[in-house]
Amino acid sequence: MAGDLPGPDFWALIRPHTGEVTDVRPTEYRSDLTAAVECETGRFFVKAMRNRPGGRRDQMLRERSINPFVRPIAPALLWAAEDEDWIVLGFEFVRARKAEFHPDSPDLPAVVALLNRIGEMALPEVAHDWRESRWDRFADEGAPSLFRGDALLHADINPSNLLVGSHGMWAVDWAWPTRGAAFIDPAMLVVQLISAGHSAESAEAWTAGCKAWANADPKAIDAFAVATVRMWREVADRWPDGSWTRVIVSAAEAWAAHRGVVVA
Repeated sequence: MAGDLPGPDFWALIRPHTGEVTDVRPTEYRSDLTAAVECETGRFFVKAMRNRPGGRRDQMLRERSINPFVRPIAPALLWAAEDEDWIVLGFEFVRARKAEFHPDSPDLPAVVALLNRIGEMALPEVAHDWRESRWDRFADEGAPSLFRGDALLHADINPSNLLVGSHGMWAVDWAWPTRGAAFIDPAMLVVQLISAGHSAESAEAWTAGCKAWANADPKAIDAFAVATVRMWREVADRWPDGSWTRVIVSAAEAWAAHRGVVVA
């Protein structure tokens, strides 16, 4: 095991669920630890965060709470562990790769189908108070009301969170599910598709296969496009060395231009 992995106390915390750990293969997800773990009781995908107050702990708690309601399309949460230092989730391990979003990708029909499955899921009671508000401060005056709704949103649509397996697709990393307008997940897909090489017209053509998009108010989509540009510009200003942020900013700007909206 790599030397930068957590120390013995961490492995002691999860040992009741894993038994003896024989192999740990870290992955790319944005957590203090995400890894495929081989152990005495099988194989798990383990996600762990330092147990500190704030957004990242809240994300772990939300992901733990929502999992029973999204299991048809998300790997099952099989166990959880927590102490003063760590909060840990142990998921069913699935053999899969991240989806490919480029224009010629054979994954695109399945991506659209998966977003439709997410859009068809009922909002569970646990998510009733998780109102989507992250785009509010970037929106024009009065526009945030257009982002309200009663749909269960994944709200982090990107290729790494949509996994392709031999028997279908999975939506993973339900770290910040929210309640909002159903078009928001498909709108996030549009920006991701443009960043992968699609024209804005092509990206919207693919997203048109999402029922939530087809039923959305165009004014709400326009308002969301404006807020998306402003949000990603702020992210890029905060992390100016991240080339991926510049790509996303350019994609968001291209989308806004395609829709004919002006972003101040």
